[in-house]
Amino acid sequence: MSTRAVALTWLYVPGDRPDVVRKALGSGAHVVIVDLEDAVAPDRKEYARAATAELLTDPGTADASAVPVHVRVHGEDDVKALAGLPGLSGMRLPKITHAASVHHVAALAPGVALYPLLESAMAIEHAYSIASAHHDVRGVALGEADLRADLGVRDDAGLDWPRSRLVVAARAAGLDPPAMSVFTDVKDLSGLRSSCAHGRGLGLLGRAAIHPRQLPVIERAFRPTSREVEAAEQIVEASRAQAGAMALPDGRFVDAAVVATAQRTLALAGRVA
Repeated sequence: MSTRAVALTWLYVPGDRPDVVRKALGSGAHVVIVDLEDAVAPDRKEYARAATAELLTDPGTADASAVPVHVRVHGEDDVKALAGLPGLSGMRLPKITHAASVHHVAALAPGVALYPLLESAMAIEHAYSIASAHHDVRGVALGEADLRADLGVRDDAGLDWPRSRLVVAARAAGLDPPAMSVFTDVKDLSGLRSSCAHGRGLGLLGRAAIHPRQLPVIERAFRPTSREVEAAEQIVEASRAQAGAMALPDGRFVDAAVVATAQRTLALAGRVA
């Protein structure tokens, strides 16, 4: 993970509800994702595309909010219509199974940050080739609803391996850790908190949301705790005082890998390492 600011909350909003999209820009989400795929009924697709294009062209929207706007596209027509618009910060590409699909979109939308979504067994098998397919790929994520259906998985435990596979692929491709997919019960904040803690343990970082009430829970779950920050500061301070491997007074062993982890912790907490 780089030491630059990393998005932890990604809020999905339906593309055929431009009023909701504008509200989402003030929700506190680190990234707003305008959804032109699953959240929009078939007979509303064209309207959603036109409304999203209008939003991304409106200088007032861009000036009023520093929140990046991504779009989960529904097909080639969406890609062509939205590529190059000034308010577009990235495209989420659903149901990607091979690197060739990423190259195709990259050719249609040169310079646009791309985020392939892996939603099938075939996609998981090709995770690294998708993550490293093109220099415009800036991140990868799972589409867990479709992946559950494809694998016949009934609970979260069955997703541990695909999640870990994606973490490894992203790291190998030089990308930030993947964010978790959405937690669909917007009222179960305790369950969301527990699920985020489990995902954090697997190496995932941040999470997509479908309701603003989920945002603070997600952010707290993925920010380092005060105890973790204190421990990281002790490690970094000790590394500055003595080069090479060492043992702290409390018995913790410190080497270059431990220091690098501590520096990432401080960066995620907004501290200067």
